[in-house]
Amino acid sequence: MRKLRVLIVEEKRLVAAGLKAQLERLGHDFVGSAKDGREAVQSALTIEPDLIIMRIRTPVVDGIGVARTILAHKAIPIVVHTPYVSADLVRQAREAGVMAYLPSPVDRWQLHSTIELALARFEELQAIRREASDLKEAWETRRLVEQAKGVLMKRLKLSEAEAFRRMQRQRRSMGKSLKEMASTILNAEELFFRRLNVPRQLQAIRYVIRQG
Repeated sequence: MRKLRVLIVEEKRLVAAGLKAQLERLGHDFVGSAKDGREAVQSALTIEPDLIIMRIRTPVVDGIGVARTILAHKAIPIVVHTPYVSADLVRQAREAGVMAYLPSPVDRWQLHSTIELALARFEELQAIRREASDLKEAWETRRLVEQAKGVLMKRLKLSEAEAFRRMQRQRRSMGKSLKEMASTILNAEELFFRRLNVPRQLQAIRYVIRQG
């Protein structure tokens, strides 16, 4: 992993110091900190870090709102750290553009793997944005790509990064966009399940007929 310039958004001084120490042990540069949402936006746009690690709940402005504001002005990978993760929180954060989650308390090796994941997803998003006509289309394409990656990961036992690379190779060989390739994979999966369920549907129909 390349050396990164990292901005930390954390109101608790001891937590921020712990993150800083772990980042430096991993070989990254700590380039600034912010205690609340307003400071985070100002620092992000002034410092232009390679990565932002942000507390999910920040004073003044919510962390997800902060991420959305920053990303509206500058493309920067953002990781949020939080003591809990719910399905609704995941949905909101993904929609805002957050790349990954870091559970609290933070473990150094988990921090390393989370940063790698965030960077990989950020590169995917950049590839999607190059194809999309606007930000709305980019987010829609990203949603489809995430679902298609899930199918490939399940069916072919691939990692998330391997699934995306396979999609890239397939779409180039077929002359399709990422959005088209993702839709093709999802349509194939839907057709597979329809065929799989036909015998079950026939059995249900025969049972109803016999009962009648």
